[in-house]
Order: sequence, then C-alpha cells, then structure tokens
Amino acid sequence: MPSIGVITFELRLDDSHSLKDKRHFVKSLKDRLRGKFNVAVSEIDYQDLWQRALIACVTVSPDQGHAELVLQAVEREAASQLGPLLVGATLEWLA
Repeated sequence: MPSIGVITFELRLDDSHSLKDKRHFVKSLKDRLRGKFNVAVSEIDYQDLWQRALIACVTVSPDQGHAELVLQAVEREAASQLGPLLVGATLEWLA
C-alpha cells in the first residue's frame, strides 16, 4: 500500500513588508524544494498575511521508509535555508 507523507512548515517572515516580498520568498522556497526533492509544494494558509506562511510538501511512495527519508531531507533543507524564520514543522501520514 502506498504511503503519503505531508510535512508542513510554519514561517515567520519579519523582514517582509508587502505581499509581493512574501510571495517572492515563498516562491523561491517552493521552487527549490520541488526541484531538489521532487515533492509537491504549496502555500496552504496565511496567503493574505505579509509576515506568515504555511507551506506543505507532499510525497507519495510505495514504501513509508523511503517517503520518510525524503521528507526528512526536505526538512533539513528547509531548516538550513530558513534558519530562524522556520517556526515549526509537522509531519503527518495520510496512508
């Protein structure tokens, strides 16, 4: 049975002064994670707030162990790129 893993990242973007600043930053993060790890990435909440973002990354794999490795690598990359901007990360299994 396939495994579906979702990791969400809550971001606090204190240096963002407009939605345009935020969208530029979020797009850069999404493109990097999507390109490097072949995961689906989307901003799922706080779209109208300048200084907050909630990003979800999803992977599907026939093996939960492989999906977990992918999502751990995604989390490490996000943490290294975001530093203190990353407020929290949550991992969920849908199947």
